Amino acid sequence: MAKHATIEPAAPRQAGRVRHGTSRSTELTLMALAWLIVTAFYTLASLGAKGHIPSRLWIFLLSIVVVSLGMHFAIRRFAPNASQILLPIATLLNGVGYVEIARWNPTRAAYQAVWFLISAVALVLTLAIVRHVRDLDRYRYLTLLAAIGLLLLPLVPHIGVQVYGARLWVKVGPISFQPVEIAKILLVFFFASYFAANRELLSTPTQRIGRHNIVPPKVLLPILAAWGFSMAILGAENDIGFALLLFALFISLLWVTTGLKTYVILGAGLFAGGSFLAAQMFTQVHARVTLWFDPWTTCIHLGSCQLAEGWFSLAAGGVTGTGLGLGQSGNIPEITSDMIFAAVGEELGFLGIILVLSLFAVFVGEGFRIAQRAHSDYDRLAATGLSALMGFQAFFIMAGVLRILPFTGITLPFMAYGGSSLFANYLIVALLLRISDENATERRGGEIIAVKFAQT
Repeated sequence: MAKHATIEPAAPRQAGRVRHGTSRSTELTLMALAWLIVTAFYTLASLGAKGHIPSRLWIFLLSIVVVSLGMHFAIRRFAPNASQILLPIATLLNGVGYVEIARWNPTRAAYQAVWFLISAVALVLTLAIVRHVRDLDRYRYLTLLAAIGLLLLPLVPHIGVQVYGARLWVKVGPISFQPVEIAKILLVFFFASYFAANRELLSTPTQRIGRHNIVPPKVLLPILAAWGFSMAILGAENDIGFALLLFALFISLLWVTTGLKTYVILGAGLFAGGSFLAAQMFTQVHARVTLWFDPWTTCIHLGSCQLAEGWFSLAAGGVTGTGLGLGQSGNIPEITSDMIFAAVGEELGFLGIILVLSLFAVFVGEGFRIAQRAHSDYDRLAATGLSALMGFQAFFIMAGVLRILPFTGITLPFMAYGGSSLFANYLIVALLLRISDENATERRGGEIIAVKFAQT
């Protein structure tokens, strides 16, 4: 009896610790650090380029603080138990990117500031409306139809617009955007739903061919059809960046679902064969591969010097960079969008590149941690897909600038100029926060039930 009496008081204390998990002081502290870094960078860029402190520095700082605090308080209200590092990382990446955009193109910086506000509103609305991510599982094929509709939209005459050879834009009046940015998120939820529902069938080879058992082809047919149709659309739109992104997402989710290396080998084979055919059939793919192999000759003969000039900028940056506001990258085409990674590398040097890489690595790692803690296959695959989407997109564009892979021209998440991309990125943050909050809430509920059960 005495032994039982010593155990009993411990339960309420444990329950108390569980209830006090809603404080978001860590997030607020990290946000304040991000504000200080971005403001310092903005000031240094102005001093380096113009020789004086920005005249509207307080407006810049106030704008960042107000919008960021709005998102912070919305998370406190709608997802109090969510991860506390995703929003600060997004804020810091967004801020560093904005400094470079303002440095080279003030007009674009003004548009990017507006899109930052719109994206923040989208994050708040997503958290307020989507109270349970798993509710989206009910709309599997509706999600697929919406994604296909968005992918087809740029091909509609008088609406779709071709930019630099790729037909990815839709223009309605003064507003233009890339529907594929939202379509890729919808495809994540379709794949997550289908893979979660058919996990056993996808993981267990039951059909025998000769001496080998294989997964029934009818199980793979719907997802292969969805993936193939998406690839065909992107091929018609003459874009390889998003085609590569969706392919990597599809194979990674399939492998995570089943754990079968066969899918990875099959994916590698499909990728090799598809890449060869694409290089023969699509002029843009052929040009990208040619530029990858020899950017110097291509620069001389074709006048496409974007990648070569980016390398000169990276070389000029060295280890510590030329200093903010002191770079000479202004002659690089699309320096604020496709090549913003080169601008960061020049002015912040190798150390700046390591900072950016580390922030993306932590963001993706936190996304995978959220996926690991999910309480359903659907949530787990959705969080994995959203995190992989962010990681693959960042990797492909950075690897393209560094010539590790062919240059695709997709945007660097949070940093590059582009309203559609920024909007989609903050949607991903909101959805990961929602899944994280669900995980913590369900785990807390389980702990409280366990405590009550122990008390009885």
